[in-house]
Amino acid sequence: MANLKQLSEKLGLSQTTISRALNGYPEVSEATRRRVIEAAREHDYEPNSSARRLATGKSRTIGHVVPISHHDMINPHFTDFIAGAGAVYNRRGYDMLISVVDSAQEAATYRALKRNGRVDGIIVHAPIVRDPRPAMLRKLGLPFVVHGRTLDDEASYAWVDVNNCRAFREATQHLIGLGHRRIALVNGLEHMAFAQRRREGYESALREAGIAVDGTLMSSDEMIEPAGYEAMRRFLALAEPPTAVLCASALSALGVMGAAREDNLLPGTGISIICYDDCLSFLDIGPDGMGLTVMRSAIREAGEHCASMLIDRIEGRQTAGRILLEAKLIEGRSTARCRPAPGRRAAHKAPATPG
Repeated sequence: MANLKQLSEKLGLSQTTISRALNGYPEVSEATRRRVIEAAREHDYEPNSSARRLATGKSRTIGHVVPISHHDMINPHFTDFIAGAGAVYNRRGYDMLISVVDSAQEAATYRALKRNGRVDGIIVHAPIVRDPRPAMLRKLGLPFVVHGRTLDDEASYAWVDVNNCRAFREATQHLIGLGHRRIALVNGLEHMAFAQRRREGYESALREAGIAVDGTLMSSDEMIEPAGYEAMRRFLALAEPPTAVLCASALSALGVMGAAREDNLLPGTGISIICYDDCLSFLDIGPDGMGLTVMRSAIREAGEHCASMLIDRIEGRQTAGRILLEAKLIEGRSTARCRPAPGRRAAHKAPATPG
């Protein structure tokens, strides 16, 4: 393990320059900063974090506050986001602090992080429709970037989001183009802003095609396999079940497929399915894996964008305040032209009276 003097000799730089590079001083070029960070990592040099914070007023740490009541946060989607953000932190010499707290303590946690100087900025996760956190963090003077958007004034804070409305409009239009008229939506919890935008996209595509919006074909729940299964069982019990289903996540889609199989409905033959978010490290549900048609949006990429944007803002660099990513439709084997099966319909009707 090298000390500061040894690292200075190896790089041919003054100890002051190395210290300034590691502590984020703006007068050090980005090329020099990266060179110093790589050398420090290679030779196991770690500056004293307490001394660094006292000297610079910076912790070089990014905070993520996870309320434990938000089940959709503590899942593999969050893990993939953190993997993308963590790669940027590592490259730019930042650490990460994840605070898992009771939801009632979330606001107090942000205030404590600011008061103690433990983080230089915050990434806000899972914004709800009317979210108080952006205003609170602005008041605290704590730099932040939101992963997603609220339905409030989105021009008043920095964010990285996917065009959820357009993605679900395009997916629904694709199914309509295949002749489907009974299209179900297995959505996330609709107090979340992204889920509301997805439903808006789905409903707008139906209305444009002259198809009535049917509340019995919509489900709003946690994006987990059991919820997808229960939603699909309800749909299949209808007098006129759907011929196609649009799923808000890979986990929901697993449940939908499980319920469909119980009625001998296979994706692409008995039922058409489109799934959002297939670029997940833990599950390859897309065309090259399980074969589903997907709206592709890489959550790891969103993590990278959020981390880079926040660090740029912390370091006083000019940066885009908002990034709207687009999902892309990738066709697999799970969608096909609508061919309602008469036997399937009969299975859900009362038996005819003899005579």
